[in-house]
Amino acid sequence: MNGLKDLNVDIFKLFDEQWALVTAGTPDNYNTMTISWGSLGTLWAPANNGKPIATIYVKPIRHTFKYLEANEYFTLSFFPTEYKKDLAILGSKSGRDGDKVALTQLTPKAVEHGVTFSEASLTLVCRKIYSDDFKRDKIPADVAEMFYKTEEPHRFYIGEVIAKL
Repeated sequence: MNGLKDLNVDIFKLFDEQWALVTAGTPDNYNTMTISWGSLGTLWAPANNGKPIATIYVKPIRHTFKYLEANEYFTLSFFPTEYKKDLAILGSKSGRDGDKVALTQLTPKAVEHGVTFSEASLTLVCRKIYSDDFKRDKIPADVAEMFYKTEEPHRFYIGEVIAKL
């Protein structure tokens, strides 16, 4: 699968320090947002043949949420460090208010099943296979106080990684 088994990255740094863009929709109608929470692994297959998956977390108040709900696929795009300012813009501005990508140096690029960006050093194309909401009563009190005091908890999406670009 396009060298996915050979992917050699520090997944903790990849999300937490490097960040990513999650993008859903079509080249004509998509939205993207910066994420720093995510995971990569395997799920739901026999030993030594696990489905490669990416898990992401998005709050229902985010504009990208409706795109994730309406589409079967999403992309995760990772960038060299020189694009960190662009990712900061895409994490702080809303697509509801206009073309936030135009405020960056990033170039949208159509790919099979979605959109990535020409400047991305790695893109994972994912097909949604499961989603659910965090349950407020199952979240540790200090975490709920910090992240969910005034907003609903995140929904998590598990996507089977079908391509690495």
